[in-house]
Amino acid sequence: MTIEQELESLSFSEAPKIVVKPSGPKSLELLNAQRELETKSLIYPKAFRFAIDAARGATIRDVDGNYYIDWVAGIAVMNVGHNNPYVVQAIKEQLDRYWHWMSEVPSEARIRFLRNLHSILPEGLRGKAKVMTSVTGADACETAIALARWVTKKPVILAFEGAYHGVHQGIVMATAKTELQLYAGTPLVNVVRAPYPYPYRCPLPAKDAEDCGNAVLSYIDHLLSDPYTGVGEVGAIIVEPIQGEGGYIVPPRNFLRGLREIADKHGILLIADEVQTGVGRTGKWWAVEHFGVTPDIMCISKAIGGGIPTSVVAYRAEYDEKLPDDTFHFGTYRANPLALAAGAAAIEYIQSRNLLDRTVQLGNYAREAFEDIAERYPIIGDVRGIGFMIGVELVKNKSTKEPGTELASEVRRRLFERGVLMHTCGHFGNVMRFMAPLVLTKRHLDEGIRIFEDVIKELSREAK
Repeated sequence: MTIEQELESLSFSEAPKIVVKPSGPKSLELLNAQRELETKSLIYPKAFRFAIDAARGATIRDVDGNYYIDWVAGIAVMNVGHNNPYVVQAIKEQLDRYWHWMSEVPSEARIRFLRNLHSILPEGLRGKAKVMTSVTGADACETAIALARWVTKKPVILAFEGAYHGVHQGIVMATAKTELQLYAGTPLVNVVRAPYPYPYRCPLPAKDAEDCGNAVLSYIDHLLSDPYTGVGEVGAIIVEPIQGEGGYIVPPRNFLRGLREIADKHGILLIADEVQTGVGRTGKWWAVEHFGVTPDIMCISKAIGGGIPTSVVAYRAEYDEKLPDDTFHFGTYRANPLALAAGAAAIEYIQSRNLLDRTVQLGNYAREAFEDIAERYPIIGDVRGIGFMIGVELVKNKSTKEPGTELASEVRRRLFERGVLMHTCGHFGNVMRFMAPLVLTKRHLDEGIRIFEDVIKELSREAK
């Protein structure tokens, strides 16, 4: 069996197939029950009005018997696909042993995971890092900024416009969405914010993408150099190497390296939030590797647990000497054995099936297909991305770049009704994001792109 044949076998062959227009009766019954029993403050049941019955590979079946191509992957979590048999086997074997005790006690599963993780860290951290485990991406980012402040003894964190790092009480202040910051009450972390180089909508005057990156770097250097900017003592810069919720924004090639230089110049730690970008999503293990940059601290979650919640903070080993022996980091459920077993298996699966190279090749193919569609239809303003992390920005007018927020919602709805799951993001909620499992088949990619173009064609006609 070839790799492509194996990947075909992972998914439902029927997808996409709509037998009952969503939301079907069984889905509605469960959605109504959820509304009665659970908080109304939910996001995804409003965007995707169905109830899931089963998931395989890069496909999902709902309770009404509809089959969908999954371009969401649980928000970039299921990199090796749903119900991956290699991961399932690892979980079952661990279940036969135990699935919880004290979170810090070693086991064979724990050491297997740690060794696998250490082997794929960026070159500058590989063999030179220590790690801490936690549960969620927000936990990891929270721990990263606490670590940076502890090591540097400097209280201020520099973050970026468009950033998303979670909603815990501390790290939410680095998240750029103001309504989410309301959760924080009294800020526990002092955050200063800088523009992120968004080439399509550069926040500073610039003639091209590289110039946009340089302009932002100059501004950051000014903030840190001039004692009258009022930013205070900055201990760390936290950055998404490719912005996720902000709009799948790929920074100019010069930006991260310049940020590394600025951090070194000012004695500041560089934190890379690889929660959404990591574990092969961009065709390399970590997005920072595309830019030749090694962070001082790295936040890892989502796909690292093979679909089971876990997270990791990796950092330069010398920082370990500055930490207390037994009181820095806690959490009852961190390093859950099932997650560690699944995560170790996920890394091995990506390695053994050469999914990184495949993600580069198929990701380039997908981006070029979206770019081709963008050339033919007026409601697509920009296409950008690396690997299986591609953003398609919708606009009302290509000349003015007026955001097509309602268009994006309508694209998502029509795709859903035709059997393709694709979610939105961006400053204005107008970016469609391709974040499929890395095991997506070429057949399902082509079918999804065909349906995507049909929807874009319809909406372009209606917009005239």
